[in-house]
Amino acid sequence: MATTEILTNKIQEIVKNTNLRHIAIIMDGNRRWAKVRMLPSAAGHKKGVEALRTTLKACAKFNIKYLTVYAFSTENWNREKEEVEFLMSLLAKTIVNEVPEFIKNDIKLTFIGDRKSLDKKLVEVLEYGEIKTKDCKTLNLQIAFNYGSRMEITNALKQICEKVKNNELEINDINENLITQNLYTANIPDPDLLIRTGGEKRISNYLLWQAAYSELYVTEKFWPEFDENSLAEAIMEFELRNRRFGK
Repeated sequence: MATTEILTNKIQEIVKNTNLRHIAIIMDGNRRWAKVRMLPSAAGHKKGVEALRTTLKACAKFNIKYLTVYAFSTENWNREKEEVEFLMSLLAKTIVNEVPEFIKNDIKLTFIGDRKSLDKKLVEVLEYGEIKTKDCKTLNLQIAFNYGSRMEITNALKQICEKVKNNELEINDINENLITQNLYTANIPDPDLLIRTGGEKRISNYLLWQAAYSELYVTEKFWPEFDENSLAEAIMEFELRNRRFGK
């Protein structure tokens, strides 16, 4: 049996007996991957879609129930107009093309982030993907698009304040659970493991509330290079950690 097969089987066995159910990923390095190969950034983003497809298959294989990926931040609007427009188009095309596969593989798709500033046609595509996959249960894929954690928390507090103002809530009703239920990720468990590709050692305004006790794993691999073995290595590292949750 090949080494890869041994590693994969070992990981599968471990994951069956672990509490690891939710992985969050900062998919970083598409542009750098392309630059190293003297390719346009668009080539890196397209390759990044392939990496996500591979990771979804690996998550299903390793019995991961939730995968949340950072696709486009609220700060990414500062990139070149042509690149932003390409990313919007790439997302729309990817959703339309992948929905049949999501349904086939029982993957539920959810988008987290601010939709108000997105093009109406793109929002319709996002909603199409969510509606078509709403009954899928094997794997829950959350795509953070036009997402920023500070904005998310600010909006949650505004919603809570509005309820207090309208006498729907008392000040003493406000607790961690209430805030959690007003985030985009309400009813989704906090990530156990937060992976960042591309070597940068920061979390870039991603899931600040939800990742309070997530284990962090940084790999030098660019996102387009991330594959099943890369995920296996991250899970193995997670299994070696002693999660004390402040105890």
